[in-house]
Amino acid sequence: LFNKLITFPSMIPKNEPKTLNSWAMYDWANSVYSLVITSTIFPIYYNAVVGDADGMVYLFGRQFNNTALYSFSLSLSFLIIMAVSPILSGMADYGGMKKQFMKFFCYLGSLSCIALFWFDGSNVVYGLTFFMLAGIGFSGSLVFYNAFLPEIATPDKQDSVSAKGFSLGYFGSVLLLTVCLIMVMKPEVLGITDSSLPPKISFLLVGVWWMGFAQITFRNLNEEKRNSLFQSDILLKGYRELRSTVKKAVKSDSIKTFLSSFFFYSLSVQTVMYVAALFGSKELKLESSQLIITILIIQLIAILGAWMFSKISMRKGNKWALLCLISIWILICIAAYFTTTANQFYALAAAVGMVMGGIQSLSRSTFSKILGDSKDTASFFSLFDVLEKGGIVLGTLLFGLIDQITGSMRLSILVFILFFAVGLLLLLRLKVDFTKK
Repeated sequence: LFNKLITFPSMIPKNEPKTLNSWAMYDWANSVYSLVITSTIFPIYYNAVVGDADGMVYLFGRQFNNTALYSFSLSLSFLIIMAVSPILSGMADYGGMKKQFMKFFCYLGSLSCIALFWFDGSNVVYGLTFFMLAGIGFSGSLVFYNAFLPEIATPDKQDSVSAKGFSLGYFGSVLLLTVCLIMVMKPEVLGITDSSLPPKISFLLVGVWWMGFAQITFRNLNEEKRNSLFQSDILLKGYRELRSTVKKAVKSDSIKTFLSSFFFYSLSVQTVMYVAALFGSKELKLESSQLIITILIIQLIAILGAWMFSKISMRKGNKWALLCLISIWILICIAAYFTTTANQFYALAAAVGMVMGGIQSLSRSTFSKILGDSKDTASFFSLFDVLEKGGIVLGTLLFGLIDQITGSMRLSILVFILFFAVGLLLLLRLKVDFTKK
């Protein structure tokens, strides 16, 4: 009866400007989470309000380092989404419900950011719980968001559309971060006298921004209805859909080769991005203001990088562009080992920004092109996301272990040159490329 009452389009037209622009706006909506919550204001606020003078927290009858608790919660959120999203993606592909699942994770993440407004340091479990839920919402919604790309754009448009999304995300997140930083650093301008209030308002703004701008995407993004989800064995069918997708991935040389390469180079990219601020703080003794400037440099230049490498891929092909990007990343890691001054670190940040936007955008669009007209895009992009998140967990763990054993973050960075090299060699084996005809 439910399916009879609602009419679904039998086929979604591709390259509709309104649809493409609405899809890209979700990057604008959600990227504020990764910049404000993950990279800047929340970690600084958390470190300031959680723990005693030595940064120690007494929880569940045990003593923890506050930064260790933060890292554990971050890793746990990645592990949860790795476990859950593949099954949900199989269900979404089977039922044609990517948009509904995307909405669920979007609202979970944005409402969790809003809930952080009431986190004051005394309620550590509360704060870390909603921090994890926000991360799960962010990662979960991206699985289904990315899966729409091959359904709404033809291969010749996917690089530019993907780059547009990332560029909007970088620009929007910098815009909101600037507002938040003014509020945090100059609260008297807004008549705020309580120093703990600006960060909390920032968390609130992130949630409202994310949820509000996502409505543009949800209003104009549609998909083909396939099967009803109102079945008792839908979870089992979701698992079967996933298992079928994994078998298809293993049988496809192109998918298997690209995902193997992506795992190794993404592992290095994501880890370097997560530890860049720690490297500047610990190894170079940079002030918080200098680190914030560095983050802004990376974000702004990433806009140019995403656009520039989408143009390069159109002329030279996706494979050639990605090989170029990985090679530059290897040079960046080598340069990081010899970096000793703030100005050198700023120059390195500019280089990271240029290739960060390019490699993230092209990785998404290249995989989308490899999938072609597959109907299982959510399941395939779930594998893509699992590999990315698994790489983050493994990469940050390796980084921490090497730093702990050797006492040198520089040696840790050198190790990732090896992973970049493995990713580059695997990518060389990819037999398909996409150039403008």
